[in-house]
Amino acid sequence: GVAFVIIWLCAAATSLPWGRVIEAGDPQQHEERAEVVAHMIILTICSSIILSLTYGMVYVSRSLSIMVDAFCCDVVHQESPERVAHFWNLTQAVLRKASVSVERCLLVLSIVILLIVPLVLVDMGVLGTHHAPVQAILPGAFVTCGILYFLLLAAQISEQCTRVPALINAVSFGEGTELARLHTVDYISNSAAGFYVFGARLTTSMILKLMYIWCIIIAGLLTNFGAM
Repeated sequence: GVAFVIIWLCAAATSLPWGRVIEAGDPQQHEERAEVVAHMIILTICSSIILSLTYGMVYVSRSLSIMVDAFCCDVVHQESPERVAHFWNLTQAVLRKASVSVERCLLVLSIVILLIVPLVLVDMGVLGTHHAPVQAILPGAFVTCGILYFLLLAAQISEQCTRVPALINAVSFGEGTELARLHTVDYISNSAAGFYVFGARLTTSMILKLMYIWCIIIAGLLTNFGAM
């Protein structure tokens, strides 16, 4: 919670066109002063809504991650592989239900990341090329960092599920249970549990590719506008 408050404060603080505040102190420039105030209010409200939604999604992701960890800790106390498969059914059912419940929110946050780049271009046009491009990029960059943090947590759930079969395969349930344990390991592996978004399994590699593309775009914007 504290981290998201800090991100929101940074986004709000960097949205202030510092170079123009001094000019807006002139009584004859009421229009410019109103523009600066409106710019601050709109960005502060929008960033607070987006980061509040992101924080809610982070809370859900952490809860699901803890649930998978609790299942792994409980595996060693189960009496048979059949009981492990039963509890895994419950675990992946909760994962799928939670994923379906928040997938629309995740879609909205993904759209926000895609729209930040064109909105940064618009913001640069409003501020003018004589202002530093970093001034226009930083507010959106802080908000994007919060969203990417949630996406990494959600993708981590899928990575945790891929390591569950190896854990079960290392647990001994007694003599004569090797075949049942093998069936349980195959069943969990083929279940492909994880965090799903509209039927697509969210993985860390997907999020890293998104971060890579976003960083390239931002670096290109800084280079192009820095040369102006």
